[in-house]
Amino acid sequence: MLNTLRTSLRTGRVTSSYPDEPDIATAYRGRPEIDPERCDCTGACVEACSSGAITLVPAESGARRWQLDLARCVFCGLCAEVCPNSALEITSDFELATRSRDDLIIGVTHQAPDQLGAEMLPARGVKAPVSSAPSVTAETLGRRLSHRIWSLLRRSLHIRHLDAGSDNSSDWEIASLLNPVYDVQRLGIDFVASPRHADLLLVTGAVTRHLERALQATYEAMPSPGLVVAVGADACGGGVLQGSYAVAGGVDRCLPVDVYIPGDPPRPQALIFGLLVALNRLEPKLQHRELVTTAAQGNNRGECAGEPSGRS
Repeated sequence: MLNTLRTSLRTGRVTSSYPDEPDIATAYRGRPEIDPERCDCTGACVEACSSGAITLVPAESGARRWQLDLARCVFCGLCAEVCPNSALEITSDFELATRSRDDLIIGVTHQAPDQLGAEMLPARGVKAPVSSAPSVTAETLGRRLSHRIWSLLRRSLHIRHLDAGSDNSSDWEIASLLNPVYDVQRLGIDFVASPRHADLLLVTGAVTRHLERALQATYEAMPSPGLVVAVGADACGGGVLQGSYAVAGGVDRCLPVDVYIPGDPPRPQALIFGLLVALNRLEPKLQHRELVTTAAQGNNRGECAGEPSGRS
């Protein structure tokens, strides 16, 4: 017993101070960032992307559109490695959780210089407005319900975790939330064994056909109001399994998702950030981005000339 006490005193406090202080290794592989000035749409990154997160399609008036879907990105870094112009850079950004699936989309439209209108700027590009606009009624009702949920749960949250068909990578990261290093119980968050005691359903994995009904039943067993959080690339967008005969797709194909936490897998700090976003104790940092830039001259294999390159 005395030896244990001595060891504990020598070790000191090991619990992470996140989210109060940054706690991330500089070499961590996180969100890819695109430099539209350097991108010339050669399509090398599209061919290298195994999860189909990057697509290259024709746009209006002969323009070309490059798109990155962070919900399907596995952060492998191959896109940055094969890009001939170093237009892609892998950052250490992990705070990617967001309430909208649309916020995980980054698009770059390449216009020829003579096609640029007064509202479009050459060089680094500008943000374009998001095309989808929900009805005012639905938005108002959703906001009222969200405030009601946050007011009830923001200081005490009980989670039921459900594996809907994952490879267990995200599940291991979730399990680490209860160890002394991350200790989410210090934030008023804990896990429960029954959905009848849960405020939030935490789902990992692309939903398999055989577990689709079990997912629905678990959600229906939760008391109202309840939150749903999709964890990992498979749960957010289907991942590399999207399109398989045995997979229904991401969680939002079966249930209304309140928060998406992308990554493959997301690290424990990313999970903590996402859970605090779900409770409205932190605000999402990602927003949908549509960049417009002049078409780069030089290498172009013409992948945009016909059918979309890459998976959809």
